[in-house]
Amino acid sequence: MPGDLTLRTLHSLADVDRDRWDAVANPGWVVGPTGALTAQAPAAAYNPFVSHDFLMTLEEAGCAVGRTGWGGCHLLAEDAAGDLVGAIPAYAKSHSMGEYVFDHGWADAYERAGGRYYPKLQVSVPFTPVTGPRLLLRPDLKASVRPLLARSLKQVARQLGVSSVHVTFAEEEEAADLEAAGFLTRIDQQFHFANPGYGSYDDFLAELASRKRKALKKERREALENGITVEQLTGRDITEAHWDAFYAFYMDTGARKWGRPYLNRTFFSLIGERMADRTLLVMAKRNGRHIAGALNFIGSDALYGRNWGCIEDHPYLHFEVCYHQAIDFAIAEGLKRVEAGAQGAHKLARGYLPVTTRSAHHIGDPSFRRAVADFLRRERAAVSDEAERLTEQGPFRKVEVEEQE
Repeated sequence: MPGDLTLRTLHSLADVDRDRWDAVANPGWVVGPTGALTAQAPAAAYNPFVSHDFLMTLEEAGCAVGRTGWGGCHLLAEDAAGDLVGAIPAYAKSHSMGEYVFDHGWADAYERAGGRYYPKLQVSVPFTPVTGPRLLLRPDLKASVRPLLARSLKQVARQLGVSSVHVTFAEEEEAADLEAAGFLTRIDQQFHFANPGYGSYDDFLAELASRKRKALKKERREALENGITVEQLTGRDITEAHWDAFYAFYMDTGARKWGRPYLNRTFFSLIGERMADRTLLVMAKRNGRHIAGALNFIGSDALYGRNWGCIEDHPYLHFEVCYHQAIDFAIAEGLKRVEAGAQGAHKLARGYLPVTTRSAHHIGDPSFRRAVADFLRRERAAVSDEAERLTEQGPFRKVEVEEQE
């Protein structure tokens, strides 16, 4: 690193103190024993996924470790006094699973041409398609040091001998710094609910076209037919029995969707111990037993929907548990948005609109880089066109603007 900063690599987050890491991951926030948040001004938005608690839980539970193809390769930037001024959560990957920014085609093409795509360096939060900081820094150093960290990733790639570096779900300013450092920019879209300050769910409904409003009211009523009830649980109200039930949902649904779910039962218990007050569990019950649930994480200004599962199929129950209940919670708690995870144009009718996500990619091989760059140019245009089209199809009332004469 230039100047008086040095960069070193850790294979385990156990080797860095929790408070030290969090001082650059979520500066300005104090976290209590069960995850309760206290802001110390000035504080940027709190993101639970880059916290030491979340990343260490993935590691300690055995979900994101070398044997699962997620070898820790975290980078620490320290000043001359040994103080931590920046960090990058990174992994040496031997596959492309659990990333949600799909480069399987790149890997296949490169290896058919005689190259070796894996291992690659993945800067991300494992199994978590949520935008957040990736080049973690003290706020006063972002403008001066973040470009240096961006450039240093290319140097680290050369030292490690990896084919490429992939920074996924980066924040917009980070993506710009990475592009300035020579990374290729990739965009995609998710569907987020924006809360401008609604007082209730009915306030949100009032913003919709009449037909859409009636459809959602009907959908919510029908989701709770057959004696189904739904409860929202957070903090100490979440018990191990709830985690047992939710894990059964998660395994059943995950096994059908992608074959081998990424998270294990230990992960959920550790989250309950460390992040209970940053967790919202929405559980549906029928005939005295839980039948479906959705796991959400709570940030300072956003609710993040992460996992869903069920053991009984009921019309519209997925939409109620995952999307409508999340909106209810966000409005009640004054959160600015709900991020409902990857993909899913069906979210559009429920008030979730397209939002751009960004990643940045360094490809070491010049010829392969040119091919990827050409692909990304075309992909960006297609994604932008689709986002514009979907936004026009949103459920909100269209406001007619009269031309002034």
